Amino acid sequence: MDRPIAPPVLSFSDALPDGVVSRGGPSIRVTESAIKTAVDECTGRGPNTSANCSVHEYENMSTPVTVRTRKFIRNALLSRKQFIVDIIHPGRANVPKSELTEMIAKSHKVSDNQLISLFGFRSKFGGGKSTGFALIYDNLEAMKKIEPKHRLIRNGIQEKKETSRKQIKESKNRKKKIRGTGRRIAAHKAKKAAREG
Repeated sequence: MDRPIAPPVLSFSDALPDGVVSRGGPSIRVTESAIKTAVDECTGRGPNTSANCSVHEYENMSTPVTVRTRKFIRNALLSRKQFIVDIIHPGRANVPKSELTEMIAKSHKVSDNQLISLFGFRSKFGGGKSTGFALIYDNLEAMKKIEPKHRLIRNGIQEKKETSRKQIKESKNRKKKIRGTGRRIAAHKAKKAAREG
């Protein structure tokens, strides 16, 4: 006769930073509410209080973040400063770009946060460290002239134009049918129709 196997006894002291509890067997995901009730019970605020329990609390958003810059270049030709950003964030999955923008603006004395462009961030294996690229433009005109459209849209400087893929493909195929001097005339007519319509 098969005897039911009792589940492994899990204590909240075995909780890992991302809320996974493991005791030699399969991992079990622990919710924040379960951890909160365990904290309440340990501190004597909950209904079932016990003296011999230990809880590790992990402060996700208040953990300190270290920002380091390297390979700093003042690019006068493109009127910007550019550098690689290393972020050390133990106990956090990653850091939002809005938070990073504020930190970089404060450290580099930038008046307008829109002049900072952050991209290409990758987390290192094992977590706790991310590396990306940062650009600080001298003015908004230079940024609009040099930055790619998708990054301008991401930073909220430019609006995204909503066009269907079908329209784009149809116009591309129409352009393919016109050759030589007719191409320039057709483009001129299309531009004129767009202005009037």
